[in-house]
Amino acid sequence: MTRLTRALALSALLALCGCFAPRGDSELAIPRSHENWTGLVSEVRGFAQRMGFEETRNFRTFSRETKEFPFCGYVSRSYLPYSYEDPAIKWLTAHTKEECHAYGEDADVTFGTTEAVGERETPVTTSMLVAPLNRFLYLVVHEDCHDQFGLPYGIEEALCNVITFKAIAAFGEERFKSTAERRPIQRLARDGASHSRVTVASYERLAALYEQHERARLSQAALLKERERIFRTAEKQLSWPRGSMNNVWIANAMTYSRHYALIERVFEALDRDLARTVAFFKRVDAVKPSPAEVVAKHRLATDSGVEFVRAYEAAVVETIERELLVRRSREGGNPGAL
Repeated sequence: MTRLTRALALSALLALCGCFAPRGDSELAIPRSHENWTGLVSEVRGFAQRMGFEETRNFRTFSRETKEFPFCGYVSRSYLPYSYEDPAIKWLTAHTKEECHAYGEDADVTFGTTEAVGERETPVTTSMLVAPLNRFLYLVVHEDCHDQFGLPYGIEEALCNVITFKAIAAFGEERFKSTAERRPIQRLARDGASHSRVTVASYERLAALYEQHERARLSQAALLKERERIFRTAEKQLSWPRGSMNNVWIANAMTYSRHYALIERVFEALDRDLARTVAFFKRVDAVKPSPAEVVAKHRLATDSGVEFVRAYEAAVVETIERELLVRRSREGGNPGAL
């Protein structure tokens, strides 16, 4: 998966966590002015630098020609992917929903768009200019976060969501006097954590179903019927349109949700201090095993298969736990497990 495709896949999580939900009363009546959006970017970046972010080249310019970025993916209904890096998901170039769905006969197909693409000096797009304030702040912090680390995507997506939700909530309290402005920001931050839990629970139920099917204990028809029930339940819990979720959506969402609880526990262990959290994960990034070391340790044939994705994430989880124990021991704290 290229960095561009990875960034486009972000929209899948945003849909499930509510960040990319249909816009309502909070939508701006007119686009943000140049002074307004540049001021917002500058202010939230100043806050992010106080917590240890390096400055990036994202959102420095405005692209009048770019409204949003489309993405298209499909996967067999008979296979539950691990994450958006699972090679079973085919990410394709398609500019319309009809073009995308033409690729995926008898498969789960997902088409969508996102306002911004990080890690490539992304400009402010026309869709960002009319995005709700909480969404605008989310995009700036989350995309800048990806430029701070070089962790495996399954770790970094969860990390950047935790950092972003905590950061925009704190920034909102500090910056905005109006309850009407602060409330949607706080709601987005609060929902991010709860929606990640719904995603993980839904995926675990699906994984149990697919395991039964693989062991020939569940027919194909029964598998598809029961997974539809799970998807429809998750849609209700997340207030998302009926019929919108499938195996592409859930695999994408798990990339951001699988390790979310772990990252939150680290944040809590570091006294809910964003600067300490950023510094801690920069340390993890510096001492984590390399992809080549993971391949060699597990005797893998390649660093692009799903076995590698799982092993690399597991290796970094071990690094996180080890570094937290070291920190606790050095500070005289309880060196118990997370």
